[in-house]
Amino acid sequence: MMKSIRILVIVMRIAFGGLFIYAGVQKFIPKERPKTEASAEVPDNVKKIRSYIGGMKQTGYFWPMLGVVEILGGLLIATQLYSLLGAFILLPVTLNIFLFHIFLTPDDVGENALTALYLMANISLIAYHYQPLKTVFLKPKV
Repeated sequence: MMKSIRILVIVMRIAFGGLFIYAGVQKFIPKERPKTEASAEVPDNVKKIRSYIGGMKQTGYFWPMLGVVEILGGLLIATQLYSLLGAFILLPVTLNIFLFHIFLTPDDVGENALTALYLMANISLIAYHYQPLKTVFLKPKV
């Protein structure tokens, strides 16, 4: 049983790390914005999403910094040695991705479930290291 859990954790680390490495690299690849007709009415949530992402890109630093954090966290998780550090680095990122989708695309159940899965995977990678973390966060009994 313990061996199968270890294998599951290793597979989860590689998949989760690879996902964030890929997402981080995508932040540095310029994309052409799809052309929309001027007469087409843009839904309110799409306007909010464009404003949010556009604001992060317009700062000039935040979008690339987010890409670097995703690549760094993904590499740390995928290399297995510092996976706990990588999971802690990516925790605010996965939480933000989850909340972004919950509040800005509430009707897209599949996407919301997928981002919830990312957040649960991240939390489970941290929870897997509960024993070593217990000594850091809890006061030892004397």
